[in-house]
Amino acid sequence: MSKILIVDDDQDFVIAISMVLKRAGYTLVSANSRHEGMDVFKAENPDLVILDVMMDEPDEGFTMAQDLKKENSAVPILMLTSISQVTGMSFDKDSEMVPVDAFEQKPIMPDTLLSKVKELLS
Repeated sequence: MSKILIVDDDQDFVIAISMVLKRAGYTLVSANSRHEGMDVFKAENPDLVILDVMMDEPDEGFTMAQDLKKENSAVPILMLTSISQVTGMSFDKDSEMVPVDAFEQKPIMPDTLLSKVKELLS
């Protein structure tokens, strides 16, 4: 089954989506920051990255997505964030600022998460 890297500093959220994804048969690895996420990405070779925006820095997820694309990574990125609820600003996938394959708001329903993961892995 596919390996998914979750990069998010909210451990409760990581645990919640991990339960959903493990039940669906996915292998999971996780990291709490961009720097740790990049290390885990290089070591584990995931098939998909689920990425938060606001971690140690307010734009850390955007920076990690940009770093992954600079390395010419073809691994799809699903950005899951509550940034619009916190900042009032609205973001969506974009080739330069937000170079991700899909952008979803937290909280996300389990069926929506599984559907988006399957779509990105196919």
